[in-house]
Order: sequence, then structure tokens, then C-alpha cells
Amino acid sequence: MSQSSSGLCFFADALNGSQHHLHAGLDVQGPFTSTQVVFRFPRWVPGSYFLREPIQHMFDFSAKDENGADLKWKRVGVDGISVRLKKTSTMLSIRYTLLARELTVRSNHLDDTHLHLMPPFTWFWPERGVSADRLEMTHQVQITSPATWTPATQLDLLEEKSLDGGDRCWTFSTTGRDMLLDSIIEVNPNPCISHEIEGRMHHLKWWDSGGHQPDPERLQAFQDDIERIAREHFALFGVPDWPDYTTVLHLTDTGRGGLEHMNSQTSMMPRSCLFPDHPDEYRDLVSLFSHEYLHQWNVKRLRPKSFLNYDLQSETHTDLLWWFEGATSWLGDMICVRSGAWSEEDWRLDFERKMKRHTANNGMLRESLAESSHDAWIHLYRSGPYTRENQISYYLEGELALMCLDTEMRRRNDHTFGACDLMAELVRKYAIHSDEAEQLGVDYKDIRDTLKTCPGGSSMGPYLDRLVRHRNLPNIQRALSTFRLKLVPHASDKEGKGWLGVGLKEASGRVKITTYHAGSPLRTLSQVGDELLAVDGVRVKSVNHLKKLIAGRTGQEIKLDITHEGILNTVSLVLPPSPQHGVSLKGKGNERWKAWLKTRQDR
Repeated sequence: MSQSSSGLCFFADALNGSQHHLHAGLDVQGPFTSTQVVFRFPRWVPGSYFLREPIQHMFDFSAKDENGADLKWKRVGVDGISVRLKKTSTMLSIRYTLLARELTVRSNHLDDTHLHLMPPFTWFWPERGVSADRLEMTHQVQITSPATWTPATQLDLLEEKSLDGGDRCWTFSTTGRDMLLDSIIEVNPNPCISHEIEGRMHHLKWWDSGGHQPDPERLQAFQDDIERIAREHFALFGVPDWPDYTTVLHLTDTGRGGLEHMNSQTSMMPRSCLFPDHPDEYRDLVSLFSHEYLHQWNVKRLRPKSFLNYDLQSETHTDLLWWFEGATSWLGDMICVRSGAWSEEDWRLDFERKMKRHTANNGMLRESLAESSHDAWIHLYRSGPYTRENQISYYLEGELALMCLDTEMRRRNDHTFGACDLMAELVRKYAIHSDEAEQLGVDYKDIRDTLKTCPGGSSMGPYLDRLVRHRNLPNIQRALSTFRLKLVPHASDKEGKGWLGVGLKEASGRVKITTYHAGSPLRTLSQVGDELLAVDGVRVKSVNHLKKLIAGRTGQEIKLDITHEGILNTVSLVLPPSPQHGVSLKGKGNERWKAWLKTRQDR
């Protein structure tokens, strides 16, 4: 073992894709600090705040010494295994198989066309029996794949070689636990598209779940927009002196999601995002890329203090996800439009979509952004039909709060300094890898205090408190008035239609309630899962048919036949007017609006 080598080598074998069996393991060279070596499987991954227990996918575990002799082992708790060594042992090898069938951005997926490998969901990590200093040294990773596959990862390539039978083995290295676990490895036959942006190499590795070939012109358009977005990030934060950046793009039928890593991302989108003449889907793809790209600064390097040393075995709470996700959503989209990857119309359409979600909820009167952030572990990934009544999304509501913060800052400093500049200042003062860092990691006080040092921000502490710690609605109309814009009811959502205030699902000719909007007249007369059968004796055939049956009947009493748990009931209600959840952004905007959307690259 060399002086800088940890003596840990991690293995993954992707040759059994037809059964989704990923063979994995770890070799640990001695010396050992104990004859009992305890391994733990991480229970969550940074960026996804939910305990997912990936050890559930493991089977066929074995442990051997340097001579190939079996060693005794036993399970420890919910996430660990303890292996008993011999006193003379100089090597420990563990091997096991993982069922890699789940297709998400945060899980392993292996079939006969690709491997998407998430290190925290693949490898045990030594907790006892190996000295702590070794865990921060340089580790090796070996990936075995079919001959035609090539990898994309932020790990450093050491060697590639052909094996007997034509398969290939790739050897990588990286330093420290976090750089290994907070990485991504995608291996498939598609070429890795690489290009340099401001001296930094960027790699794009795509894969389609059904084997569909993306439209080459649309794929090229995406590459062009990657460059635009990267350059706009650099204009704000400066060109970073960091290793290459890797984007893994999964194209699926309906799946969507994104997960950031230290110098990479996996983004998953419906393949229609690269179809010609699909502007809505492509707009979403560009937004997703920009969001995950921004996370290099805001969450990977500028972190909550509680995330400086990740504890991946248990929940790690922070009340700052409104900043680390909400602010990332807001600024990520601002960078889209400022860079030219989005048009002004793209921004307006996306904002109207978000406002429809915002106005259909009433959870902000029951939960603050700080509370929503802290409770992400039990709320965000466990939403239900009544969630919108008492919970909020720190993504959506945090984004709107940041827009309000930005416009209020600009009001007070003659529109010279905004929330994007605040983020850049926080990165400079508190981010790891910042040469000027005063300390590492932030808490709420650090953000608040930094805001107060910004131009016009000296008395903005209470304003931030109201946005983040109070249970109330942000004044979005006031924010938009800065630009001589306002929200008006959408033309297709006028009063007089008649309104039930429910989310509906149509399946097999049945129309069922899935959720309730604020103020729904059915909230106390029905339950989620109830089927809507008839309006005034007329059979409901579909969701659209139901809308036609109640159209124009605002203020009138109707009789609604409903089945609950197989029992037929009839309820009477007076249809209220629509609260006009759909809104449009009206006005051309003033010079401040044009300056708000303007690129920073000209400065």
C-alpha cells in the first residue's frame, strides 16, 4: 500500500444486466485496528432527504481473507455487517449482489443496455476496524462492463484494459469518502460528448430507456444551451478551478428527476424533451440542467453547517433547504433566461405554471419555509392527497420567496445588487474550495448577517424573517410591481364556470377525487378516493364531461351522486365561483425588467 493509498478498492461488475444483478464488493488491505470490521451501508444520498435503505437490495454476501478462506460475519442493526478477522489477516474481501432494477436518478439501474451506478447505494463503508485517516486517502474503483460500453464519471481514470472474452475493466481513483460517495458512474455504448467551456471540460453522456435515438439537431441545441448556461454561471461566480463536469442524461417515457453531485449531475426527462416542436418539455430540460449545475456552488460547496461532514446513516436536518433548493430553483431559471437558453416568453410561461401551483395551495398559513425545510425527511417525499392543505414545498415557495427578496433588495439599492449577488457573496465567504472563505458552512444567522452587509440590506433582517420563519404568503404582486407587471386571472379560468375545487383522476371510465384545493365545496362532503357518478342525475362519463356539466352554474345548487367505499350517496352543494387559480403575467415590463433579464456576461 503506497503512502497516499487507502488500501481500499471498490468493485462493480455490470455483466449480468439481463437479470439486473450488479455484483459489487470491496477489498481492504491491512493493517486493521480490530479483529471485528464493521461495514455500514449509507441510508441516504446528499440532495435527496429521505432514508431509503438501499441495503434491502443486497443478497449473496460473503467475506474472505487473503487466502480465500471464508470469514464469519453477522448483520449489525438495520444497515451494517460485522466481519470477524483472524489475528493474522492481512486482507479482507467482501462480495455481494445488488438488485439494480429501480430507474431513478438516485438509484442503481442495470440492464443489458447500461449501468447507472450510485456509490452510496452500491458500496459498504468501513465504520470500525480501519483507521479513520485511511478513509480520507486515495481509493480505487474498478468497473467491469461489456466491451462496447464506455464510462462517464467525475472519478479519475487510471487504466482501462480488455479482459479474456472481450469484456473491459476500468480503474478509477478518487480521494476521500465524500468524493467517492458523492459521485456518479454511467456506463453505456453511447458516445460521451465533450467540449471545453472557458477552459473547463464538460461531458454529456446520454442514455434512452427504450433504445430511442434522440433527434441530432435537438441534442445539439441542448449542447449549445449547456454552454450558454455554463458561461452565465461563470459570469456570476467566476470560472472555477475545479475538475471536469459530467452530465448524465436519462431519456425515458415519463420519468423525471435530477440529482446533483460534486462535479456532475444525473438528469432524467421524458424523451419528448428532445423531440422537435416540444417547447414546454425542452424548456423543462434546460431548467433542470441549470438547477443541477448551480448546485456545484449552492449546496456542494456552500453548505449548511450540518452538511459539512455528512452522516449518511441518519437524518441530518437543516432549516435552510428554502435557500439550498428554493434559491437554486429561482436563480437557475434566471440564468436560463439571462444566458439566452430561455426566451423572455419561456420565463413568463414557466412563471405562470408555478403560480398556478402556488395559488392552488394554502399550506403557507400552516407551515413556514424554515419548518418545511426541517421536516423534508417526513414531508416532501411522503406527500399525500391532503398535503397541500398544511404543508408547502421549499422548492416552489422558496423560489417565490427568493424572487421577492431579490426585488426588495433592488428597491433599496437602486437596482444595483440582488439575491444572485448575495449568493455569490455567500459562496465567497463560506464555501469549501473558496480561497477567501472566512469559515466553512452557513446557518440562518450567516445568511441574514451577510444580507445586512449588502447594498441596501442593512435593515432587511426582519423582511427575511417574515419570508422564511413566518407562516404567511409572500407579496408576489408587490415584487412584480417593481417591473410594472401584474398578475391577472387567466382567460381560460374565468368565474362563472362553476368549480368543485378537487383534483380528479380518470381511469376505466371512472372519475375519482385525488386531492382538494383550498376552499373546495366538496372538502367536507366527500373523501379522497370517492367516485363522482352523476350531476343532477346525468351520468359523468369523463373529467371533461364533468366540467361541462357544471360549466356556467356558479351560484346554483346541484345534486352530486358519489360512491364512498362502494356505497352510493347524494350530496347537495352550491357551486362557488372559481378562485381563478390560473393567472397570467400582464404588462411588457419597464427598463428595470429588461435589465433584470439581461445577461451578466456583458459586464
